[in-house]
Amino acid sequence: MREVPVEEARRIAVRAQGLDGSARGVLATVRRLGFLQLDPISTVAPPQHLVLWSRLGPVDTTELERLLWKERKLVEWDAFLYPIEDLPMLKAFMRRRDRPLDLRIIGWLKEHAAYRRYVLKELRERGPLLSREIEDAPSHSREAHRWWGARKMGLMLECLSARGEVAVVGRQGKQRVWDLAERWYPETETLPLPKARRLREEKRWRSLGIRLERGRLVVHPEAEDGAVPERVTFLSPFDRLVHDRARAEKLWGFRYRLEMYVPAAKREYGYYVLPILHGDRLAGRIEPVFDRREKVLRVKGLWWEPGEKPVDLDEPLASLAGFLGAERIEA
Repeated sequence: MREVPVEEARRIAVRAQGLDGSARGVLATVRRLGFLQLDPISTVAPPQHLVLWSRLGPVDTTELERLLWKERKLVEWDAFLYPIEDLPMLKAFMRRRDRPLDLRIIGWLKEHAAYRRYVLKELRERGPLLSREIEDAPSHSREAHRWWGARKMGLMLECLSARGEVAVVGRQGKQRVWDLAERWYPETETLPLPKARRLREEKRWRSLGIRLERGRLVVHPEAEDGAVPERVTFLSPFDRLVHDRARAEKLWGFRYRLEMYVPAAKREYGYYVLPILHGDRLAGRIEPVFDRREKVLRVKGLWWEPGEKPVDLDEPLASLAGFLGAERIEA
């Protein structure tokens, strides 16, 4: 494993993530990144959409829906989207029993075996279904509990999904549609867990280009260095370039934290602040908010990193506005 100087590591990291303008197409980009993280936060746009925009510009996000639900070239599991060819690896993690969380899920499913059988029977006979369509059946009433409250059905489906017994097979708005995994996932092998772990680590390192290991910036053997164009874009807080906060600090001296849950008076920057990427540098931070009712993209705050010269943001803001469907920008 080769340690590299920080200037080279920055270029490699940006290029490996397709943030140098080299990304092409939604499916190819997801394969290159390894996965997309899902999250309901949409102050600007859902993270999975913002990650694609940062690389591809104003992409048609319905392409994700087509790849997921019609062509089935992507699969949703555990709040992430993966290329379907990763399913043998994912099945290994669905069946793992080596973490306390796995054992809690298995124990909860055993404790509620009759309810599990009921849910699976409903899906087998009437699926695909929304969770409320199962809950509406008279066989079982909602019951309150100190852990799951009144959402026992939601917890059951999450646990069954984690173990690979049910799958998300569509969405109606923000609601997931569920069915038996055996009817949705294609027939594949299941990798042994140690092999799945090694494969996941290798894929993640390749997609990052650089990893932080005991304070050293270590380059993947297949990573390529080269000039990075001076393009400007904004990054989702969940973007893989900055998701590892320690790595981002080592590479750029960029200390980044989400302050959503920090009281407003104690925030250093803002509620939902996006890093500004300029070429191979994290040059600043911006706080855009999309007002969907008025179709306005508002910039609530802008901060430049020490030593960074401010750059023109008109082009990336116009691109983001077009992507969101904003009719004007208030900066």
